[in-house]
Order: sequence, then structure tokens, then C-alpha cells
Amino acid sequence: MRVVYMGTPDFAVPGLEALIGRTEHEVAAIVTGPDRPKGRGLKTLSSPVKDAALRHGLPLLQPDKLRDPGFLGALRALEADLFVVVAFRILPAVLLNIPRIGTVNLHPSLLPQYRGAAPIQWAVMSGDEETGVTTFLVERQVDAGDILCQETVPIGPEETAGELHDRLSRIGADLLSRTVDLLAAGGVRPRPQTGHATPAPRISREDGRIDWGLPARAIHNRVRGLNPVPMAFTTWRGKNLRVITSRPVDLEEDGFSKPGGIVYADERRGITVQTGDGGLELVRVQPEGRSRIDGGEFLRGYRPAVGDRFGAPDAEPGSAEPGSAEPG
Repeated sequence: MRVVYMGTPDFAVPGLEALIGRTEHEVAAIVTGPDRPKGRGLKTLSSPVKDAALRHGLPLLQPDKLRDPGFLGALRALEADLFVVVAFRILPAVLLNIPRIGTVNLHPSLLPQYRGAAPIQWAVMSGDEETGVTTFLVERQVDAGDILCQETVPIGPEETAGELHDRLSRIGADLLSRTVDLLAAGGVRPRPQTGHATPAPRISREDGRIDWGLPARAIHNRVRGLNPVPMAFTTWRGKNLRVITSRPVDLEEDGFSKPGGIVYADERRGITVQTGDGGLELVRVQPEGRSRIDGGEFLRGYRPAVGDRFGAPDAEPGSAEPGSAEPG
């Protein structure tokens, strides 16, 4: 099987490595994004997939535009049997007709669940107990093609999106390799997607803003789902505060404070915030412009007090809500 592999970020590297390791298949070329300036110094960096291609000495294409005639001509000249796409751009229809068998995509969800750019984050933020990986035939509608293979993967109750991302990239690489084997042998029958399709749109910064009126478990899931990027955040004394990790806790009695209000602030119980249902302990945080610290360090350095509120930029330090009192 002669394959052209298309991908850009870290998630796409294990799948490429899996195909390179198979003598039955030939990776004829790699297609990845152009080098881009990144970071504070805007240093031009190559993609992880490009780095992998260079390590293995594979031919490399980095088109600015996928409809560029020169790029299309180079693809046709490769006479590929199959295009494999993992975490790449949306392909124009003109590309889909080039390979003999078609174009296969690896998607980190159980399609038709979580079609879109951020399926891993939305699965964790939604509190799902399982997700999966799917290989499917690419068609014009995004993430809607016929399914080739699927594998269900449990989500740990405390697992972050970053941790799940790394697991799914490895599991997905194995599934992708099996899928290519089956296509080469003619041993897989595509099946249409069935059931309700759910969206997984690109994550925006505002998706990370904590709504303290939600239940503690829902906020905790959002914290997990937005770790490592872009991170959940709230406001504290007029500045942003990232919540890196958290822990839902039972309160002796809800309603000590309005949502966002601190109900515990001591070394034994840490910093626990009232939510719409239950309490949320801030286990690790990152004040604006500062390094990440644990809750105890935040307690000692910033001296939050019972009654102070997160998400209330106009509140004065130490000002309790009317009628609130520290629980015994």
C-alpha cells in the first residue's frame, strides 16, 4: 500500500511512526503545515510531523494552499493508493479524488459524537466516562464520512484532556495501522454513521471562564478538560487566576456564601469555593503573571479569607457577603 500521510501536531506523530514501521506499506511522502513563528521570540519552528519526517528521511511537502497547482501536481505524481489524514486541515474536494482507494482520517471520538476541532476537550468537559477513536473515509462534510473502525476508550475520573490526548494518540495509531492493513486486504466494509451527531467546536478563551453557579463536579470537569490549554480561569482581586487542578468536596451545608465565595481557607481544608452545588477545592492555581503554585502557597502568599469571592473583580479583599459566616 502506497500512502501519503498528512498531519501537523504531536497527536499525528504516533500514527506516522506506526505506518513507517510496517514493511507492508510505503509512506511515499509527508504533507504538513508550513514552518510558523511561535513563542514570545517568534522563532520559526517546524511541526512535530515535519520533525518526524526529517528523522526518517521521508519526502516532505509543506504547501501554503492546498489547491496550489504545483502541490496538486506533486501529489498526483506520487501515485498513492491512500491518503491518511490525522489532525490536519480540511481537505478540498479536488484532493479527495487523487488516491486510488480514497482518504482515511483518524478522529479522537466515537463518531458521530464530537465532530469538530476539539473532541477530546469537550468529552472531558462534558464529564463523559468514555470516548474513543474512529477511522473513517473523508468526504466533503467534515467528520461525517463512513466509519471503517472504532475503539472505545474509558476516561479516568480525574484524567485531564492532555493526559487523554496522549493516550488516544497511541491507541489511535494502532487503530490506524489496523485500518490500513484491512484496506490493503479488502477486509473492511465502510458503514454509515448513525445516531445523534454532537459538535466539538474549537475552544475559545471564554470557554475557560468559570461559572461558579454550576455544580462543583461540572466546574471540575471543565478544569480537567481545559488542561493543559487554554486552562480554566476566574478573577481574583481584579486579575485573572488560572485553576490548574481542583477537587470537588462535600460541604457540611451548602449556602455559606454566594457562588464563587470562599467557604474554607485554612491549611487543613485548603481553599474551598462555594459553587451552585457543593464545594470546589483549588488544588493548584496560577496567578496572573506568576508561576503555578499549590493551594497552600496561594493561601499563605495571597491571604484569601472566608467570604472573599472569585469571579467578582470589584470585591474588596476580606469583604464577606452579607449574612455569610465561616462555618464552624
